[in-house]
Amino acid sequence: MADVHSPKIRSYNMSKIKGKNTKPELLVRRYLHSKGLRFRLHDTGLPGKPDIVLPKYKVVIQVQGCFWHRHDGCKYFVVPKTRTEWWLNKINKTVSRDKENMKKLKYLGWKILIIWECEIKGEEKEKTLNSLYENIICQN
Repeated sequence: MADVHSPKIRSYNMSKIKGKNTKPELLVRRYLHSKGLRFRLHDTGLPGKPDIVLPKYKVVIQVQGCFWHRHDGCKYFVVPKTRTEWWLNKINKTVSRDKENMKKLKYLGWKILIIWECEIKGEEKEKTLNSLYENIICQN
């Protein structure tokens, strides 16, 4: 099935998708900062440039979008009906890259915490953020 948008419109839409400083990422950062935690952002010295790096605790946090990182079983991950093969290939490459970067980070001794976009929406938000904080503080 052909794309429903012209190449120009598709290009424009794709250019508006952020890779850094997304709303879910900003929400997590504000929460951690309010708890007195200090961190680095998108550390280029680490595999995959993790979203949030807490060197003091040797913890990295990845705030992942449910669609782009294929959150299986999530209502926000829906396989597109147009250009399905192309989208699945793109998403599968992202997932594969995520796994490879996580393996490298673990090898370097980092603890990896993943926050999914859906986990910080609605009623889940407070529970997820408190759990994240406990995982950081209590892991040592």
